[in-house]
Parts: sequence; C-alpha cells; structure tokens
Amino acid sequence: MLELKVKKKSVPRSPGPFNIWIYGKGLVRGYVLSLFLFLITALLITYTALNEGLIPIVNSIILILSVAYAAIYSAVNIGERGWLHGAIVGLLYILILLIFSKIFVSGFEFDKYVTYKIVISLFTGVIGGMIGINIK
Repeated sequence: MLELKVKKKSVPRSPGPFNIWIYGKGLVRGYVLSLFLFLITALLITYTALNEGLIPIVNSIILILSVAYAAIYSAVNIGERGWLHGAIVGLLYILILLIFSKIFVSGFEFDKYVTYKIVISLFTGVIGGMIGINIK
C-alpha cells in the first residue's frame, strides 16, 4: 500500500519551555486583530448613528478578543501548559500597550481602570491558553 508522508511545518523553537518567537508571532497577530477591529469600529461610529459612549465597551471587547487570539495561537504552537503561556502572552500584550501609552499619551495615569485591564488581560490569556491546548 502506498503511504503518503506529510511534512509538518517547522517552527523554530528555542531551548526551554518558553519560546520567544511563538510569543512574538502571537502578539503580532493579536495587535493586527486589534487594529483591524478598531478600524471597523471607527468606521461604524463615523458613518452610522452609533453612540460614542460605546467606545469603552468596544475597547474592552477588542482587548479580550485580541488577547484570547494571541494566547490561543501561542498555546497551539507550544503545545503544553497553555494556561501559563496564555497568561504570559496576556501580560506581555498589556504591558507593551502600557509602555507605549506612557511614552506617547500625555497625561497617562496608572489608575484602577488600568489595573482592571491588566487583570482582564491576564485571565483572558489564561483562558485562551486553555482553549488553545484543547483545540489542538
């Protein structure tokens, strides 16, 4: 009988349990998703009768979707301890946003809402990592 061998796509892996390349790819994918969703939201708010009061809610939804997507991607490609890798991706995602906010936004303050966003990113990353391991 004829056997077909399927060659899997090779992902460069660093030694040890943490793979910076996969984290980076997951984060880039999460940020691209965020930009795409923010663009759609901006177009909808500009050209429809949607209220601008929806912006904070939509911002939180986009944060959750982007972190979950990045965590799922990372967990699927790493293949073990999805909750841990998802948490790391969630924290990296929000910390990078906070660094850019501190640099580019005048009057940026670390308040309770920023703390909520950090907690939301952490838990979303954990759940996304668990989903990523289970869909593999």
